[in-house]
Amino acid sequence: MAVVAIASVAAVGLVLFRHPILRTAGRFLVVDAKVEAVDVIVVAIDAGGAGALQAADLVHRSVASRVAVFGDPPDTVEREFIRRGIPYEDEAAMLIRQLGTLGVKETERISTDVVGTENEAEVLPHWCDAHRFRSVLVVTNADHSRRLRRVLHRSMKGNVTKVIVYPSRYSTFDPDRWWTTRGNIRTAIVETEKLLLDIILHPIS
Repeated sequence: MAVVAIASVAAVGLVLFRHPILRTAGRFLVVDAKVEAVDVIVVAIDAGGAGALQAADLVHRSVASRVAVFGDPPDTVEREFIRRGIPYEDEAAMLIRQLGTLGVKETERISTDVVGTENEAEVLPHWCDAHRFRSVLVVTNADHSRRLRRVLHRSMKGNVTKVIVYPSRYSTFDPDRWWTTRGNIRTAIVETEKLLLDIILHPIS
């Protein structure tokens, strides 16, 4: 009887507190960043259209007038288009075009292509130094924001440039309802695993 009673209480508690627990888990992935004026806004390699939209909003709010985007090396399909002499718009070119249509007049492509978060963190400090930027705001997808902030905090250590990581409000990941769609469940699982691994490998970051 005691076991049944305990199990019943646990089941009721799980039902009552399931959503708050899940929301807490979702918000664990997302940083809460305050916006301030910076020298340049950078769209992270994974941010895509959500990053372009958020960057444009920030420009119109006078956070910065300049937006830079990361490019990635051409894949097999892109190389085949290039080999055939056919113009092909890669992700960086598309983002710059989208930013232009959104009213952003100053855009540029960071010359060094990157292949992921760690590579992105290696390139950013040198790019900031080359342009003598004192402050930069990096727009990324919400689910990726906390891990990216940790990685950039390590890579920018000792650098004079202040970096703010800002989650795009246009991200498809909703930390308050992520468990309601299969895509967001997959995203939450993958990003949580990566974030926890980063915490284990770099407990002070």
